[in-house]
Amino acid sequence: MTAHLYPPIEPFQQGFLEVGDGHQLYYEQSGNPTGQPIVFIHGGPGGGCSARHRQFFDPHFYRIILLDQRGAGQSLPHASLENNTTQHLISDLEQLRLHLNIAKWILFGGSWGSTLALAYAQSYPQTVQALILRGIFLCRDQDVDWFYQKGASEFYADYWQDFIAPIEQNDRQSLVQAYYRLLTGEDEVARMRAAEAWSVWEGRTSNLKTDPDIVQHFADPHHALAMARIECHYFIHKAFLTPNQLLEQAHKIAHIPTIIVHGRYDMVCPINQAFALKNTLPNADLVICEQSGHSAFEDEISHALVSSTNKFKTHFTLQ
Repeated sequence: MTAHLYPPIEPFQQGFLEVGDGHQLYYEQSGNPTGQPIVFIHGGPGGGCSARHRQFFDPHFYRIILLDQRGAGQSLPHASLENNTTQHLISDLEQLRLHLNIAKWILFGGSWGSTLALAYAQSYPQTVQALILRGIFLCRDQDVDWFYQKGASEFYADYWQDFIAPIEQNDRQSLVQAYYRLLTGEDEVARMRAAEAWSVWEGRTSNLKTDPDIVQHFADPHHALAMARIECHYFIHKAFLTPNQLLEQAHKIAHIPTIIVHGRYDMVCPINQAFALKNTLPNADLVICEQSGHSAFEDEISHALVSSTNKFKTHFTLQ
């Protein structure tokens, strides 16, 4: 199967949005300036956007908006944890929508991007035309524990040894807490070593078959520091959500057309999370990719995502 991504394109506009609290967020627009607005919500938190993320969308139909969340990608200050919460990120998306004079838009988010898309849609349902969600991450304690304490470790025992290596043997009863101390500590060498180990663990486990290019990207020090620090910051604060919040408030968005795409063998965000969400959104379409893991760039998942954006081309007509 080929991924059928659209060809590479360049933005027609790039800028920084001042959102207060000392944060400047990089954003860009590409595709059709008068097209159907769709915003790409990246993962992590802390993952940032890349040029390839523009390629899930037909540039003749869509006005494609990419945003680097607080501390991520090209946003400033890099890897900052100050005033960086889910509520801030929801507000930032709303500020961007108003800044770009968009009445309603489609949300496209994977992994943590699905978390933030759901949280934003539940806060501002009147602004959301549709949802395309991949690799559902509900950010409950059990979901974080699966990947960072025990669960995925059983399937990737070799990679797990590298993940726990920066943590002292007697400090491993809560790896997220132990990592948080290193990632926010004064020892720069220890901080960077921890950031690389944290980020590479995710890069190695994101594909059904480990992709060396993705691992290399996750190992890049600039990317790894933001990814590790911001993810760990969010997870130690329970993603700044109340327990089970995304499922309990799903009724607020039950009327919004939704497509859920999930890999059968997703080891980062196991598929039970997609089923739990589907059970609260009975009208949503659930697409299971039978030979895939977590990454949006696995062929089967890429194909399903592009098919989803193409499907909504017939659902929403350009004015």
